[in-house]
Amino acid sequence: MALMEWGPTLSVKVKKFDDQHKKLVELVNQLHDAMKAGQGDAMLGLVLQSLISYTATHFADEEKVMQVNGYPDLAKHKIEHEKLVAHVLELQKKFQSGGAVLTLSVMSFLKDWLNTHIQGSDKKYGVFLNAKGIS
Repeated sequence: MALMEWGPTLSVKVKKFDDQHKKLVELVNQLHDAMKAGQGDAMLGLVLQSLISYTATHFADEEKVMQVNGYPDLAKHKIEHEKLVAHVLELQKKFQSGGAVLTLSVMSFLKDWLNTHIQGSDKKYGVFLNAKGIS
């Protein structure tokens, strides 16, 4: 069973970002599945790196569109992104050094952060961009 499900409550009504959010949900689910299946540190490390890389691309895309369109809460949004990136990079560093394992609590954190961020901050920029004719 998937840890996260994509649904209308996660839509920001901007296709590009909805598609990227779907991919993030898929990557979180892949990481969860690999962890549950006990696929080993090498596989977990690869999936975690894919999630980190894709998240960086997604955050950069969001921030660029917000900047180009004059989104007033860009600075606050970037701080949210930076905090998650720092947290996940620290997790990756600990994981690679053998000091941390991917647990259900880590997976719950990722799921909760993604849900809260999309349904809160991201939906706000969705409304802003929709008002500018971007969907």
